[in-house]
Amino acid sequence: MWREPSSNYLTEERFNAELALIRRAPVPFCPSAMLPKNGSYVARTAAGTPILVVRGNDGTVRAFINACRHRGMAVAKGNGCKRAFVCPYHAWAYSLDGCHKNIPGKNGFPSVELDTHGLVQVGAGEKGGLVYVNQKAPILVGSLDEFPDLFSQDQQFLEEEVLHDEANWKLLAETTMEGYHIKGLHKKTFYPYGLDNINVVEKFGMHSRITFPFRRINELRDIERSKRTIDGMVTSVYQLFPNVSVSILSKHSTITIFEPITPTSTRLLTYRVTNKRTDGSTTSLKEAKNDAVFVKGAGLDEDRDAACRIQESINAGTDFELTFGLFEESIVNFHKNLKEQL
Repeated sequence: MWREPSSNYLTEERFNAELALIRRAPVPFCPSAMLPKNGSYVARTAAGTPILVVRGNDGTVRAFINACRHRGMAVAKGNGCKRAFVCPYHAWAYSLDGCHKNIPGKNGFPSVELDTHGLVQVGAGEKGGLVYVNQKAPILVGSLDEFPDLFSQDQQFLEEEVLHDEANWKLLAETTMEGYHIKGLHKKTFYPYGLDNINVVEKFGMHSRITFPFRRINELRDIERSKRTIDGMVTSVYQLFPNVSVSILSKHSTITIFEPITPTSTRLLTYRVTNKRTDGSTTSLKEAKNDAVFVKGAGLDEDRDAACRIQESINAGTDFELTFGLFEESIVNFHKNLKEQL
């Protein structure tokens, strides 16, 4: 079991320490499917830092602080595809590898050497269909080996969604790490299709995977074992330490990043992609979109509301402990490793 002080979801000191930890860890930034060709980029804020990730002309993914070396203006916004990045403020230009290419009125900056004045690069790597960023250190060959290969090159990017909740990022992440609440919280949404508190929990290092079976998994009992397939029978949810959840659903998959904003507020950034079947094929965009619509109404809002209600209790200022038991093994693993890393 594990007991977590409620103050760890509230204090500025703990929040700043967690933010620093996220910045120095390799964290999934986006699916590789969002960078399908050279020049493809994604720009967003990660752990309070504006980050630009781009696939270069050599096919390599790189990450930079999204700030012009002149006055700090962001050189890119959202996602798309470009041949170069031109600051919208004074038109200083940078190539896809971050090198400084042009300064309008260069004679006004005689001490600026283009060769040493490119975008500030941070660690980036790619593995198993995910792009990882480490803001404080390079991502070396082999350093991502602990992370599973979750996606293939054939999977297509579907959509992104951004939500904001008045709750600590850990409270929201915890809702994805156990099935003990299925019947209680999702009685009319997920429970009619799922099973209550029947899961497989597997830990690998600081990470974990929880397998949630649907009721229809019982249909496999009458099928010869060699002919069975798990497709559509379970939801697999990976907790990638520290702040990312990956859900492999029936016909689409999601990457959800819990971005801490303040001790009591969080941005939930979700990327959706088509699903990979066990036979190697992928679902169509239409199938994935229909599945996404169903899943959005099957308990996500209830999880978010629960986290916000817990935060309200914590905000009241009465110091107490949140208790996690044997059915919440993945959460215990998360908090144990978070404490050790801090």
